Amino acid sequence: MNTGRVTRSWWGWGTVEDAATAAEAGALVERVAALLPGHDLTDHPPPDPGRLPIPAPRVRPPAALAGLCSAGVVDRAGHAHGKAFRDVVRNLHGRLDHVPDLVARPRTERDVIDLLDWCGGDGVAVIPYGGGSSVAGGVEPRFDAPAVSLDLGRLDQVLQVDRVSRAARIQAGVYGPALEDQLRPHGLTLRHFPQSFAFSTLGGWLATRAGGHYATLYTHIDDLTESLRVVTPVGVSESRRLPASGAGPSPDRLFLGSEGILGVITEAWMRLQDRPRWQITASVAFDDHTAAVTATRHIAQAGLYPSNCRLLDTAEAFLNAGTAVTGGLLVLAFESADHPIDAWLDRALEIARDHGGEPLSTRRRDESAGDAAASWRSSFLRMPYQRDVLARRGMVVETFETACTWDAFESFHAAVTHAARQAVQEVCGGGLVTCRFTHVYPDGPAPYYGVYAPGRWGDTVAQWDDIKAAVSEAITANGGTITHHHAVGRDHRRWYDRQRPDVFATALAAAKAALDPAGILNPGVLVPPRLRP
Repeated sequence: MNTGRVTRSWWGWGTVEDAATAAEAGALVERVAALLPGHDLTDHPPPDPGRLPIPAPRVRPPAALAGLCSAGVVDRAGHAHGKAFRDVVRNLHGRLDHVPDLVARPRTERDVIDLLDWCGGDGVAVIPYGGGSSVAGGVEPRFDAPAVSLDLGRLDQVLQVDRVSRAARIQAGVYGPALEDQLRPHGLTLRHFPQSFAFSTLGGWLATRAGGHYATLYTHIDDLTESLRVVTPVGVSESRRLPASGAGPSPDRLFLGSEGILGVITEAWMRLQDRPRWQITASVAFDDHTAAVTATRHIAQAGLYPSNCRLLDTAEAFLNAGTAVTGGLLVLAFESADHPIDAWLDRALEIARDHGGEPLSTRRRDESAGDAAASWRSSFLRMPYQRDVLARRGMVVETFETACTWDAFESFHAAVTHAARQAVQEVCGGGLVTCRFTHVYPDGPAPYYGVYAPGRWGDTVAQWDDIKAAVSEAITANGGTITHHHAVGRDHRRWYDRQRPDVFATALAAAKAALDPAGILNPGVLVPPRLRP
């Protein structure tokens, strides 16, 4: 799929132009070969999607909607999966078992309404599609009925800016960079930067309750949402713009995180911020991981609200920040549009020192970036591309994430790490499990784990599924959430069903039945499918 000057990869992460270069891939493979001298690192390039046995569409749109719909093989292949490891590997094998029959690209909200009317009347499933960066099976038509992928990418404008209230009315299909480009002339920013920022949309963030740039305070897109406009099969819901309200259950809370099963988010009023003028970053090394965790907790509970407060364990620090530590590496950052933030950083560093931390470096925005924090950030942005390099060579490289309370973390982390290492050993014969905190709260952290292991080409999806099941069981059994910010999708459904209260499940299913009587919207996500022809 071509998006202006760059081409989205149909099979892997990001764009063709930004994929790992031959030199980058070669260096990465060389490091892996040194660590795993017996592993077969043969490259398996992706197939030509035009040559895959993709069946013809089973449905035909009405003439009035035909101009919005594409039946192109490459287009449909690119909308068949998200961007998780198991998606990428299945693409590499040409395993597109469930492909949308059509890709529809509405130009207006009226088009969305008309498409839902047609699909509802004919019993055609509709999968709302933002940037397709789901890593939980959220955009995959994993069922046998006809399906339309509803790509909102043409609804990509900032429609109105309220500079006084510092908010903007924004269409849901806008990608992160285009959103920031439209806000920049107003001196404003949404300041929501998930790892998928360049390849995900506002609507996708809202529908999945995405986590973003801030490691504290404004961690989720929920915190930045003022009101929503949603097209459902039975009508349009638009909440009132308010800074806060105690008037009953929030309508926005019904749709935030609903993952496209209740309606299609077309617009939102979002809370903005002035662009930061002061930014400062520091990295702190610890000799003891328990002390590093305690320091991070105290910083999270001190009311300092750093924009970054990410604790990397020793393996994560070495692999992705190039820093050797024996206990952990804490990456801190503060920013403000209003005032210098040195005092806030000084207090955070004082807390870190009180628990044995040793500051390694401090860097301001206008200073060159060559420290551990900058190395980690650069690696963070390249991780998905490097994952694809290794996936092509039979490695199992994937992540899982969660959240728990501080009082439970030590035992929780031990149980989850043990389950992960045991599963990796049994399934792959060994490997590496890493951990970092992506977000921290006064009452708990959000641990994010990485798995790096040698796989068997042809079996790596099944190998990862076995590991994923083991760690998900450990997370659930030890009181964590099955996801902090990756959403539920289809991959997390069975554990989500156990996490949510049964009474709430009944209420959610009733809301689904009321708003989507034909059951066409994203069947199988959050609640059991009930698509009726």
